[in-house]
Amino acid sequence: MKQSSHASQLRAVIRERLAAEIGTLSSHAAERIALVYPSPYHTGMSSLGFQQIYREIHASGRSAERAFLPDDVSAWQRARLPLLTYESERPVSDFPVVAMSVAYEIELAGVVQSLELAGMPPLAEERGPRHPIVLCGGPLTFSNPLPLAPFADAILMGECDETIHHALDVIFGAGGSKQEILAALAREIDSCFVPSIHGDEMPHVAKADLEKLPAYAAIRTPNTELRDMFLMEAERGCSRGCAYCVMRRSTNGGMRIVPMEKILGLIPDDARRVGLVGAAVSDHPKIADIVETLAGQGREVGLSSLRPDRLNDRFVAALKSAGYRTLTTASDGASQRLRDQVQRKAQERHLLRAAELTRTHGLERLKLYMMVGLPGEEAQDIDELIVFATELSKIAPLSLGIAPFVSKRNTPMDGLPFAGIKPVEERLEQLRRGTKGRVDVRATSARWAWIEWVLAQGGRAEGRAVMDAVHAGGRFADWKRAFEALPSARPRRALAVVA
Repeated sequence: MKQSSHASQLRAVIRERLAAEIGTLSSHAAERIALVYPSPYHTGMSSLGFQQIYREIHASGRSAERAFLPDDVSAWQRARLPLLTYESERPVSDFPVVAMSVAYEIELAGVVQSLELAGMPPLAEERGPRHPIVLCGGPLTFSNPLPLAPFADAILMGECDETIHHALDVIFGAGGSKQEILAALAREIDSCFVPSIHGDEMPHVAKADLEKLPAYAAIRTPNTELRDMFLMEAERGCSRGCAYCVMRRSTNGGMRIVPMEKILGLIPDDARRVGLVGAAVSDHPKIADIVETLAGQGREVGLSSLRPDRLNDRFVAALKSAGYRTLTTASDGASQRLRDQVQRKAQERHLLRAAELTRTHGLERLKLYMMVGLPGEEAQDIDELIVFATELSKIAPLSLGIAPFVSKRNTPMDGLPFAGIKPVEERLEQLRRGTKGRVDVRATSARWAWIEWVLAQGGRAEGRAVMDAVHAGGRFADWKRAFEALPSARPRRALAVVA
């Protein structure tokens, strides 16, 4: 009785969230897909890519029902409740296709947990004909999806706006056994990676036709990190060549711009908050015009990326009128030497100007994102950051958001080592000590950055180790033991060659 009551409470959370949504899509199509995000609802519903695929599947006459990794996986396990879709509360395992969007390496733990909660073996090799086809995609495919390969039947590489339709046509139309369907996917879609057929040879990353842009959200919800915000692309890709970035100009031909008129025409009249998404939104040639127009309509606007060299008086004034309270940008390297080394265009004069604009327009603070642990970084680089951050803080209140550097596939810095947990922590302590009382310093964990690096540079063996770490409890020590247990002679991922 207690388990039944607990299960009812967990189902009630789904119903409450569903009732609060605006724009939920529903159909009774014959061909139905469970669309799973391997992180909790509040994260998944902030993903424009996830929402775009949800909308695309419905536009094709099929039905996609969403499911998310529960906020408390153990609570669902205790209630003996399988992973359910939001739209019909139907078990995910009842669908012929489970499509999963994976954003970054550590979400592989959520992949394992989601599949197990659905009552499915996580490893593709252990799933039989009665199990759904597990079709994966998402931002991780632009980098290194090999650690995902043990869990996926097929992986759509790159932009899936069009290939999702082709893949579902094959799956629902090919007939025959699962092996025959996977062979058809590998044969007919040149950006579809089928691990059981391709081994470790990954195909190219797909690029959607310009007519498919922009992606935009189907649903707005208050129960997310981006509360009640209508998300859409202002552009896709990037024209810059930052050496560490997967979305640099060599990826999918660089930056593709969505015309201002198209952006404005797709925003619903009742959307009071608008989020403009892209790798380089502030590089849009009409970005100030767009923000001014939206602010003039009484809307709040959020941008996913601001480049310091693009900030000027008019642009920041528009951001302030659109509800901005914090001006957030990135400098990436701790010193100018390191910024030049990674081909980052941000100069000290741009960052000083950002601080002055923050003060001039009455914004509450300036926030800078940057990395520590870049190759060749020394204590002197952190000392330079301390001096410069102190100078900035005299102009406007300053926060630093620090992430340890993690080298990624499909970048010129692929294959570079992790600086080390202890050295990164020492750099962070040096920075905190040097700016204490003047600058707010917040950093992501050096330990979890190391785990991200192992997976980013790893292959199938590292992917399987994720499952061992999850089963052991999912703590850092469990991940560390799982990686250390891997044989030193295991096959290594071939490094990418990037222009």
